[in-house]
Amino acid sequence: MTGHDEGNSDRQAPDDVPGSLTLSGAVALGTGVMIGAGIFAITGQTAQLAGDLFPLAFLAAAMVAAASAYTYVKLSNAFPSSGGVAMFLHEQYGPGTTTGVFAIFMYVSMVINESLVARTFGTYVLQIVDLEPAGFWVPTLAVGLLAVAFVVNIAGNAAMQSTQRVMAAIKIVGLGAFAIAGLWFAEAANFTNGSAAQVDPSIEGFLAAVALAILAYKGFTTITNSGGEIKDPHRNTGRAIVIALAICAVVYLAIAAAVAGNLTVPEILKAEDFSLAEAARPAFGQAGVWFTSVLAVVATASGVMASVFAASRMLAMLTRMTQVPHRHFGMSGSVRMHTTVYTVVFAMALAAAFDLRRIAALGAIYYLLMDIAIHWGLLRRLKEKIEFNPAIVMAAIGLDVVLLSAFVWVKASTDTLGIIVAVIGIVVIVAGERLFMRSHTRPDGTMAM
Repeated sequence: MTGHDEGNSDRQAPDDVPGSLTLSGAVALGTGVMIGAGIFAITGQTAQLAGDLFPLAFLAAAMVAAASAYTYVKLSNAFPSSGGVAMFLHEQYGPGTTTGVFAIFMYVSMVINESLVARTFGTYVLQIVDLEPAGFWVPTLAVGLLAVAFVVNIAGNAAMQSTQRVMAAIKIVGLGAFAIAGLWFAEAANFTNGSAAQVDPSIEGFLAAVALAILAYKGFTTITNSGGEIKDPHRNTGRAIVIALAICAVVYLAIAAAVAGNLTVPEILKAEDFSLAEAARPAFGQAGVWFTSVLAVVATASGVMASVFAASRMLAMLTRMTQVPHRHFGMSGSVRMHTTVYTVVFAMALAAAFDLRRIAALGAIYYLLMDIAIHWGLLRRLKEKIEFNPAIVMAAIGLDVVLLSAFVWVKASTDTLGIIVAVIGIVVIVAGERLFMRSHTRPDGTMAM
């Protein structure tokens, strides 16, 4: 390849501030996305798929995420950058359609996550403030939160780091208190007494629940998008991933057990989008619902802010790599400012147009496809550059394939339109990226990148 390859020669964006994120700040960003996205947004949906076994689905998802994280830790230690996944794919597959397609899958999955969490924010706000109709206020509140997240993000890393630290502390302490109280008042009979009424879990249903629960952990990839700004990134990026995953796994398992112990599966399904708040009602009444709802509002707001932070950086890196087209549309400021605007506008559109169930399904499919590509790239293309255990990487690929297959199979029978939308999205991304690559490929096959 001729020409300047920014991806290899310079992994830092012009507006990176090296060392501006500490280890604790990076951990706060990762937990901000994970706790905001997972336990509040998809507990009800995992119960729908796995019945009484839904806490085990979160445990299984933690194990899958741990296997997956092995690859990301190895790549982060070798190639820390603000591009994160985009840079990893570039190192694995080089510039071109493959890198662009899977990086866009990841970017779209991240924006879907923002929309999912923003709508969850709206759902929990309505548990505190009586606003009708919910069909109007949930997307309206989601769009409002995304606007606030934009303001916090453009304020800079210091503001983001301070915000995330405070919110992470509130979430972890608050959820810890919820879990302890919930387990104290839990009824053993609730762990096994509701599935037959509405849910008859199958093996494929449980696997689909695990695939969905992975969304609760995939926020660890957010940390890789901050590698160019983390202090001592070759060491701390991987450490931050491990710490964030460990914290969230403990929190999720305790919360899932508390919910399962206080509500039957039919009760969880009835309060699907706000099941954590409802789980506090048996022991603490309306005060418990309000406390949990306030906690959810803080957690989801934090998750949206952290996700916008990571997604905009990834899109900026794709722009610098000339993997995606970029237009200023008359806006001033840096490329990262522009990609933050695009990210927030895209998330607003999704939050206004889709419900929680469909948004979560799209995110799971795109994320798992990208994850398989990342593992395959390490296994087949970087074995001469990075030391790793092939068995762990192959196991991660196998788990992803099984979970993706089960998830698509189950969703195809319950939400055919959602699968059709996912397929159309894949076709549009592949075709669009292929056309864009052709637009700046020279006659000799090299690219102006």
